[in-house]
Amino acid sequence: MSSTPTESNAEYGKKPFKRSRSHFADRITADGRDGWPVEAGRYRLVVSRACPWASRALVARRLLGLEDAISLAIADPIQDDRSWRFTLDPDGRDPVLGIRFLSEAYDARETGYPGGVSVPAIVDVPSGKLVTNDFQRITLDFATEWTALHRPGAPDLYPGPLRDEIDEVMEGIYRDINNGVYRAGFADGQSAYDDAYRTLFRRLDQVSERLADQRYLVGDTLTEADIRLFTTLVRFDAVYHGHFKCNRSKLTEDPVLWAYIRDLYQTPGFGDTVDFDHIKRHYYQVHTGINPTGIVPLGPDLSGWLTAHHRDELGGRPFGDGTPPGPVPRGEEVPPAGRP
Repeated sequence: MSSTPTESNAEYGKKPFKRSRSHFADRITADGRDGWPVEAGRYRLVVSRACPWASRALVARRLLGLEDAISLAIADPIQDDRSWRFTLDPDGRDPVLGIRFLSEAYDARETGYPGGVSVPAIVDVPSGKLVTNDFQRITLDFATEWTALHRPGAPDLYPGPLRDEIDEVMEGIYRDINNGVYRAGFADGQSAYDDAYRTLFRRLDQVSERLADQRYLVGDTLTEADIRLFTTLVRFDAVYHGHFKCNRSKLTEDPVLWAYIRDLYQTPGFGDTVDFDHIKRHYYQVHTGINPTGIVPLGPDLSGWLTAHHRDELGGRPFGDGTPPGPVPRGEEVPPAGRP
């Protein structure tokens, strides 16, 4: 999620929504072929808990047990004209990077970079330079390139035999759901909105049908595909249904999707990364072109997230031959205001 021109309030209503490509697409790999080798303690993951793209990295990092290998910086959900800022930290500076704004790491990498400042971002701690903001690739590399630093019992989130199917499922989810809610919310006119709305709910109906008799999207274990669907669905009723006008129906009104998302939310590594307070305050207070009053709704009621889902009756092994992640590291817990 960024403050790029395609998402800014200044551009809202002037042209169709188009998501910017990641400008910094270097990869951190086991062999260091891009100049960035996997190394414990060298890098810092910068996220906003409000952002669905950054939330992918939060979930993958937890499931794989990379908390000790790559440290975490959490930005304020409310941006100013310099985008993501570290005002949640003492003195308004990230305690590891020593910077007030994520843009400073972008500037250290490329002076005068004209694009938006987006999360997730991985920063090289010794140099203070941004390494990558390629949200599509970061989690796949966590799963495949960081294996030497995975916790014992870490699941295989991108298993080789299923990658073609995972990629196909994820492509449709990205285009029509992950990005589809934004296409509806930032539509420049009625026809663009109508198209995004219909495409979104057509895909949601297809996903609901797929999940009616299988616990997870691909195979019988959690994969990257489930992570990518989760981060949009968990925000659906809180912000996309009303704020982005994706209001044919709420997630709670689809028995399959509502049970599926509760199953994931209650799985260690998923719900313990979600901050509903950050999510709502960001969308309703930052997108003033859509919500000029800045009023943050009190609802929806969150108590249902902890109710029984019965998805385990479909079988499946969430972590395959592995085990659940351990407790959330101290200092990374979601505050009570953001939980059911």
